[in-house]
Amino acid sequence: MEIPSNCILIIFGASGDLAKRKLIPALFSLHIQNRLPEGFAVLGIGRTPLDDTAFRERLSKQVHEFYSGAVDAEAWSAFSQRLFYLTMSPENAEDYPQLKERLAQLDAEYKVGGNYIYYLSIAPSVYGTIVTNLGKQGLQKEESCTQCWKRLIIEKPFGYDLASGQELNRKVLKVFREVQVYRIDHYLGKETVQNILVFRFSNGIFEPLWNRNFISHIEITAAEKAGVEGRGEYYDSAGVIRDMVQNHLLQVLGIVAMEPPASFQADTVRNETVKVLSALRPIRPENIESQVIRGQYVSATIEGQKVRGYRDEDKVPPYSRTETYIAMKLFIDNWRWGGVPFFIRAGKRLPTRVTEVVIHFKPTPQILFEDHDAPAQSIPNQLIIRIQPNEGILLKFGMKLPGAGFQVKTVSMDFHYANLSDTHVPEAYERLLLDCMLGDATLYARRDAVESCWEFIDPILRKDAENLESRIFSYPAGTWGPRQANDLFNGYSDGWRSPCKNLAQDGQYCEL
Repeated sequence: MEIPSNCILIIFGASGDLAKRKLIPALFSLHIQNRLPEGFAVLGIGRTPLDDTAFRERLSKQVHEFYSGAVDAEAWSAFSQRLFYLTMSPENAEDYPQLKERLAQLDAEYKVGGNYIYYLSIAPSVYGTIVTNLGKQGLQKEESCTQCWKRLIIEKPFGYDLASGQELNRKVLKVFREVQVYRIDHYLGKETVQNILVFRFSNGIFEPLWNRNFISHIEITAAEKAGVEGRGEYYDSAGVIRDMVQNHLLQVLGIVAMEPPASFQADTVRNETVKVLSALRPIRPENIESQVIRGQYVSATIEGQKVRGYRDEDKVPPYSRTETYIAMKLFIDNWRWGGVPFFIRAGKRLPTRVTEVVIHFKPTPQILFEDHDAPAQSIPNQLIIRIQPNEGILLKFGMKLPGAGFQVKTVSMDFHYANLSDTHVPEAYERLLLDCMLGDATLYARRDAVESCWEFIDPILRKDAENLESRIFSYPAGTWGPRQANDLFNGYSDGWRSPCKNLAQDGQYCEL
C-alpha cells in the first residue's frame, strides 16, 4: 500500500458538521489502517474559541457517534495527538499571518517539508475570500521549497449557477493552478461508483453490450427517506437540482456513459467524462415541462407518524416553489448513446434511502415462450448497480421453471460487498482524502466538468425562476414522487423501477 508523503491537512470550518461527521472519522479510519504518513497533522480552523485540548476533547465525544466502527481508546489517543486548532476568522485577512506562523511550527515539528492541503469545509460564500487570503500570504506557492506541494479541496456546491461557478473558478485559479485544485464530490468516492469502471472495462462480456444497440434506456436514482432535517433555509435556496443533480448524478452519469480511457491516469479518465457531459443534449425551453418533472412533498402519515410537508418545515417560506423532487429525461448526442434516454430522479421524503443505476437491456426480438409469468414478460434483462445502501450488483434474466413446458421465471444473480467479510470497504471520504494526499485527482471533478454540468442545468433553473407559473407537482411524503414522473417513460416502459431496501430481495413488485 502506498503511503503519502508527510503533510498537514488544514480544515477551514473544523468545528462544523462535515468535519465531525465525515472528515475526522475518515482520517481516524486511515490512522487505524496505518495509511497515514508518520509526519501527519490536522490543523482545524474556526471562529469557535477553542484550544488544542478543547478541540480534541470535543472530537473525542463526537467520534463515538459518527465513526462506523468501535473506537479503540488507545488508537484514538494516539490519533488525537495529531489534532490542533487555531481560532481565527477565515474572512479576515489580518488573521492569516498567524496561520502562516502556526503552519511553520507544525511543519518543523512533523517534518512535512511544506506539503499542505487546504480543505474548505465552510460556507461556499467565503470560498473566494479564503483563497484570496491564502494567496496574499503566499501559502499556495510551491516554489518556496524543494519538491513540496500545496493542494486545495473545495466542497460542493461549486457555485450557484453557471455565472457564479465560472466566477468561483476564476478566483481560485488566480491563486492556485488547476493541478492543485481538488473539487470533491463524495459520490465519486463510493466504492460502487468506482466499480462501474472496473465492471465495464475489465469484463469482455459487458463492454460490447454497453451501447445503443443493446441498451433500451438507463435509470439513475438517488432517493432519500429524510426531509430537509433543519436545513430548510439552505435547502430552499438550493433545491434538489442544485443539491443533487448538477453535481452527484451528472458525475455518475459521466462515469456510466464514458468511453474507455487510454489509461487510468487522472486527466485521461476525466477527459472522457467531460466528453460525455459536453455531449448532453440541451433541453430547449419549450421542452422543459415535458422532459423535467418537479415535485414538492406534502404532509402524510408514514408508519403511523404524521410527517410535515415541505412548506411546513422550519425556515421554509409558506408559498415556496422550491423542488424537493426532480425527474428528468436526458439524451447524450454521441455515437455510442444516440437515441438512448437517460432517466434521472432524486428527491426527499421518498419511501427509502437508495442510490442506484439500472441498465435496461433491449428485449428479445421475438417472444418464443408464451407460457411464462407476467413479470418475466414485462421486464427485460436488467443490470442493477446499487451504490448505497447494501452496495452490490444484481443481474436479472429469464430461466425455465422445472417441469413440463417452457414456463419462464425472472431470476437474479447478485454480488454484495457485505459478503467480503475479510475486506475493508472504505467510506467515500476515506478514499478521497487519501487520493488527495497521494496526488491522485482521478475521482475529483475538473473545472471543465463542473462548468459543463452548469451549462446543462442553467437553462432549466432560469426557466423556473422566470416563469412562476411553471408546474410543480405535489406528492405525499413517503411515496415515490409525483405520478407525472412516469409519463417521461412514454414508449420505453411502464415507469420507474421500484427498488427494495435489500438488494438481495429486490424485485419490480416488492413492497417497502
